[in-house]
Amino acid sequence: MPDGCAWRGFAAAVLWPAATGAAWSTGPPRRSGVADSTVPPICRADLAGIRSCVRVMVYAEPMTAARPALPGLQASLFDQGDDIRCGPLDGLRRTVLDGGAWIDHLPGWLHGADALFEELAGRVPWRAEERPMYDNVVAVPRLLAHYGEGAPLPHPALAEARDALGAHYAAELGEPFATAGLCLYRDGHDSVAWHGDRTGRSATHDTLVAILSLGDPRDLAFRPRSGGPTALRLPLGHGDLVVMGGSCQRTWEHAVPKTSRAVGPRISVQFRPRGVR
Repeated sequence: MPDGCAWRGFAAAVLWPAATGAAWSTGPPRRSGVADSTVPPICRADLAGIRSCVRVMVYAEPMTAARPALPGLQASLFDQGDDIRCGPLDGLRRTVLDGGAWIDHLPGWLHGADALFEELAGRVPWRAEERPMYDNVVAVPRLLAHYGEGAPLPHPALAEARDALGAHYAAELGEPFATAGLCLYRDGHDSVAWHGDRTGRSATHDTLVAILSLGDPRDLAFRPRSGGPTALRLPLGHGDLVVMGGSCQRTWEHAVPKTSRAVGPRISVQFRPRGVR
């Protein structure tokens, strides 16, 4: 099988491609005509349990995404250059939260953030996902991409940022940042609900998750996991950095709420250590 191709089972709007670097932005491609009997045994077993509730389609062709249609980006008045580089980290300011959690924040850490936004918007293989919700299947309100451990990142500036953060937080984290997840919020209708990154080791252990924001600012809101009103809002965009540390993923939740304000697109880059999602 040629590089870049993979057999994939697609259960309509429930199962999505594995992280092989292939994706789609507006929905799945046409069927390739491959019968599901040709799927390797492990895939057939996975599909058997959902065959009664969804139509199964299988593809054996590369899936790529064109640049999504986006509204205009409101350029930063303070970062007009095309020289994409990380600034120093000595300006980080820490906010200590309850329960052993903390948040570091540094506005404008990445110079040339708007130029990097434009490159990532056109270069990254963005994918659209759907998920079951009650009796319906709904679209995830943002586009996604993921780069696993060892995978080349879509721009050298992201590798520079990851390595700089790993060096700065080495004493607290004790290991490097290993993966990068990207979210593209196309406008104010795109969002992410209240959650913590509690898949993997972060469900039981303290960890760090660093978020680099590009494009128009959107609020990142925080509240205790036990409930209650929003305790903190940080408008993030145009190269801003936020790092969530300590018990933050276990004891607090964060969200990017929908907004009725006229906002342009934003890309969020999340750096995580191994085994944290």
